[in-house]
Amino acid sequence: MRCLSTRGRAEPVALTEALRRGLAPDGGLYLPEEWPRLHPSQWPSADALPEVAVGVLKPFFAGEALASQLPALCAAAFSFPAPLRPLGRGDFLLELFHGPTGAFKDYAARFLAQVWRELRSDQRVVVLVATSGDTGAAVAAAFHRLPGFQVVVLYPEGRVSPRQAAHLDGFGENVLTLRVAGSFDDCQALVKALLTAAEVAGRRMTSANSISLGRLLPQIAYYAQAALGHWQRAHRPLSFIIPTGNLGNALACVLARAMGLPIGEIVIALNENRVLAEYFAGAPYRPRPAQRTLANAMDVGAPSNFERLRHLFPDERALRAALRADWVSDAEIRETIASVWRRHCLALCPHTAVGMAVLARLRASGEERDFAVAATAHPAKFAEIVEPLIGEPVPVPEALRAAWSRPSRALRIEPSLAALEALLSAQ
Repeated sequence: MRCLSTRGRAEPVALTEALRRGLAPDGGLYLPEEWPRLHPSQWPSADALPEVAVGVLKPFFAGEALASQLPALCAAAFSFPAPLRPLGRGDFLLELFHGPTGAFKDYAARFLAQVWRELRSDQRVVVLVATSGDTGAAVAAAFHRLPGFQVVVLYPEGRVSPRQAAHLDGFGENVLTLRVAGSFDDCQALVKALLTAAEVAGRRMTSANSISLGRLLPQIAYYAQAALGHWQRAHRPLSFIIPTGNLGNALACVLARAMGLPIGEIVIALNENRVLAEYFAGAPYRPRPAQRTLANAMDVGAPSNFERLRHLFPDERALRAALRADWVSDAEIRETIASVWRRHCLALCPHTAVGMAVLARLRASGEERDFAVAATAHPAKFAEIVEPLIGEPVPVPEALRAAWSRPSRALRIEPSLAALEALLSAQ
C-alpha cells in the first residue's frame, strides 16, 4: 500500500518507508493512499486482541515484506487486554491502561518497536518522541535496551504529574530524557523541526509520536475489538467518547469506523484546551498556546493530527458532521472523579474523567446510544489528584511501582533546536 503526505509535496512511498520516516519530507503526515473497507463477512472474531489486530492491519501490510510476520508482531505488541467494562444503562469503560506503563500508548508503542526492529538496517536509529505525560514512557519502555536504537524523550518541565516525571526520568541506557523549559507544543515543534533537518551525527531519525503512521494504525485494533464484541452481543453499534490532546487516539477510532466496523458516534472530549471543541461548534480553527490543567496529557493547543483530519475530510461541513466535541473544566474533572467513585467504586484518572463528564452531559440531554469512554491511563499515575477526591489510596501495579523507584537521569534543555542538535551530536 502506498502512503501520501497530507501536504502533497512529497513522493508517495510504500507503507514500510512511511513507517521508517515518521514525518514526510515536506513536513506533512503520512496517510494510506486508499482506505481499506472490511465487509461484515471479513470482520475478525472479537475474542482475542492480537487476532483482531491482525485482521484490521492485514490490508495495510498486503504486499509488504512484513506481511508474513504480522501475526508475530501483533502477538508481541498486544499481549495485554483492553477490556470493555459495563457500567449500566448502555455505559461502558474501555480500559486501555493495562500495559507496562499504565497508558493506552503501550499498545501502539510496542507495535512500532516490533516493526522497527524488523526494518532497521545497520545504521543506528534515533527515535524522537515529544510527550505531554504518557507517550514518552510507553515509547521508552518499548525500545528500552533494544540494540541499535536510541530514544530521545522531550517533555515539558513541571507540566507532567510527579509520577509521570519519575517514570520518564528513570530509564537511562539507550533512553535520553530531556526536560524542556517550555510547553508540550514546544516539545512537539522541536521533534518536527529535527525530523525535517539533516541527519545528526550520521544517525537516522524517526518519530514515535502519533504523527507517525506506525503509532496511529495499531490503535485501530482496540476500537475494533470493543465495537465487534458489542455488536456480537447487543447487535447495535457502539459509540465512543475519547479524551484527546494531540488527536491521535480519536483519529484511530475515526479510521476504524472508515474501515466499516460497527462504530456509531465519535465524540472528542477535551479539557480547557478547547480549540477543537470551538472548531466543531462552528468557529474557525485557531490553535493557541496550551493551558495547564489537571488532565495534563491533553494539554495541547495545536493538535498535530488535525492535519490528517482535514486531509480525510477536505470539506469542513463533512468534517464537522463526522465528529462531535465537548470540553470540561478542572472543577468538573474533580467532581466527576468523586461522583464516579461514589456510584461505581471506580477510580478514574483525570483524562478518563473528562470523558465520563462528557458522557454524563450526553445522558442528561437525552442521548440513548450505547457509549464507551476510552480510559486512557491508570489512576495511580495521578495519585496526588485522585486520592484526596476518593478518600483512599489507589492500588499501584507492580510494573509502575518498580519504574517510579529508579533514580532520575533526565537532562534539562531550553526549547531551542540548536540546543537539541548540539546535545544529540555530543551523544
